[in-house]
Amino acid sequence: MAFRSASRLQATFHFLAGLSSGSTTAILLQPADLLKTRVQQSRSSTLSSIVRGILDGPHPVRQLWRGTAPSVVRTGMGSALYFGMLNQMRQYAARTSLAAGAGAAPSNTRSTSILPKISNSANLATGALARASAGFIMSPFTVLKVRYESSIYGYTSIMSATRHILSTEGIRGFFAGFGATAVRDAPYAGLYVLFYEGSKSRLQALSMPAVNLMPDELTSSGLAIKPTSSTMAASVNFASGAFAAVGATAVTNPFDAIKTRLQLMPGKYGNMIRAAKLMLREEGVRSLFDGLALRMGRKAISSALAWTVYEELIRRAEARLPV
Repeated sequence: MAFRSASRLQATFHFLAGLSSGSTTAILLQPADLLKTRVQQSRSSTLSSIVRGILDGPHPVRQLWRGTAPSVVRTGMGSALYFGMLNQMRQYAARTSLAAGAGAAPSNTRSTSILPKISNSANLATGALARASAGFIMSPFTVLKVRYESSIYGYTSIMSATRHILSTEGIRGFFAGFGATAVRDAPYAGLYVLFYEGSKSRLQALSMPAVNLMPDELTSSGLAIKPTSSTMAASVNFASGAFAAVGATAVTNPFDAIKTRLQLMPGKYGNMIRAAKLMLREEGVRSLFDGLALRMGRKAISSALAWTVYEELIRRAEARLPV
């Protein structure tokens, strides 16, 4: 009974840590998200012209943070769902044969992470599945966020945007572009977790010697949580998060560009394949990489910050959880 209670408490901590990290990054990095959406909505728009237009217009600061409310809901709740589901999936994978691959790290070494060490294939699969599931649940907020950020729709409030989508497109309108979103997010998240854990293993091997820990220095799941210092752990986690985000973003950006077009103009682009053909025919290959630099920079900072905050909050919570 005590174990079950501790397990529920642990799951709650993972959910709340994800909510906190996601909301923080959404607020701080909203201008980058807005600029990416504006760049991706049309090849005729350049970053410099968009920035000048916003800065020369009324209330530039407010305009740069336009869409923050749906972004915080989407990113905060999305991160909470993602981290909560990812933790449960990784805990399950660690207890099954899925975790027995060569990618699993030994549990008798110091680590910057309190998360389960599982195989490369398990990291890839759990990251992809957790992100796709969270993305589906949060799809309506994603559509609202993207349309509110764009200059195509003159929405004055989230409620007016909601009513307009319902009246013109019905419920399906809130899931516009989900196919492209899933194709983007699932591999992105899977690759991200894979790169993140691999980078952490290499960086911590360079920054701290392997040390055998005594049983009382391990968590109840047998995982080492005692790094050389909390500063070193945060540094390793942040650097690993940035590296993983850059790599995964570069691979998946075409799907992000397609997703944005589908969410903004579903009538014109129809579906993922038609959108890709239209974009290639009308605007060339470069249209698939619109917003890459902005997305890469935003993802590097947001993912590194979110995972560092998440792991640090969980580390502190784990130290207080009943065993």
